[in-house]
Amino acid sequence: MTADTDSTLSPVPLMQLATGFWASKTLAAADELDLFSRLSGTTGTTAEELAAMLRIAVRPAEMLLTGCAALGLLDKRDGRYLNSALAEEFLVRGKPYYFGGFVQMADQRLYPGWGRLTEAIRTNRPTTWDPERQSSLFDGEDPELLAVFWEAMHSLSTFSARALGQAVDLSGVRRLLDVGGGSAAFDIELCRLYPQLTATVYELPQVADIAAGKIDAAGLSERIGTVAGDFFADPSLPGGHDTILLSMIMHDWAEDRCRTILRKCWAALPSGGRLIIAELLVNDERTGPAPAALMSLNMLVETEGRNYTPGEYADWLGDLGFHDIDTVWFEAAGANGAVIGRKP
Repeated sequence: MTADTDSTLSPVPLMQLATGFWASKTLAAADELDLFSRLSGTTGTTAEELAAMLRIAVRPAEMLLTGCAALGLLDKRDGRYLNSALAEEFLVRGKPYYFGGFVQMADQRLYPGWGRLTEAIRTNRPTTWDPERQSSLFDGEDPELLAVFWEAMHSLSTFSARALGQAVDLSGVRRLLDVGGGSAAFDIELCRLYPQLTATVYELPQVADIAAGKIDAAGLSERIGTVAGDFFADPSLPGGHDTILLSMIMHDWAEDRCRTILRKCWAALPSGGRLIIAELLVNDERTGPAPAALMSLNMLVETEGRNYTPGEYADWLGDLGFHDIDTVWFEAAGANGAVIGRKP
């Protein structure tokens, strides 16, 4: 060590960053091998038993179990490995909040695209699909993979919706329009939190069908409806709502397209109506937080958009004439805050 070396510094943080994919690939391999579903409802397994179950050698079986235990995905009791509470809740196929679809999408689609991140930075183009040959980022994607992905997004959005509903007072809202509302997870959770609320999910036809099924399964068909449409192609958004929600939508698009969406929201709102933008927000200093900053790089790999700051949204809303613009922060996997404006 040289005399001018700071003795408090260590390369450990760099090692953790450089090997971050080790953890995600361990999770993906375990999910692909259906480890957590196999262990659900059982007395657990040993390396020898797992090896026999998967028809693999004991050595990799033991390594996989140890790795999953180290990551908090398995517990070990009396020499046997069992699902942790986290894995049992989110990684067992068929459970209401199964998250494996997102794990699969990240591993099979995003991981190869992130392997070309430097290319995306140099070219300012996505690496997971070719805009010159495909009409959208999911065009040509495996339908089965898309189906499990939508299930995972429903799980992710459910918990983000709960956090939003607890952080933002919606007691005065009567009719909510969820623009690009996906599988209706936000609407289902917000209607459960606020008994006076009714909602409309505005989505592409194929996604609106998924939303209708989720709404029916939740027993909320009398309070939540769906309208099929395209917020770029349609001249206007459905009217008759006092609040519009844009949940995890804006980061997909470049600024000009975001402003187009906001103009249509402004036109669809009555006087006194509110617009809520729920996102993983990058802070105004552009120094983090890490989930939002890294999601923004994911948008470089996947889309034309990025994760924006509260200040940027406030400027865009102010340009349209929104008043009382405020940012409410909360903690959830899919979003960390909401920028809210009122139409005078």
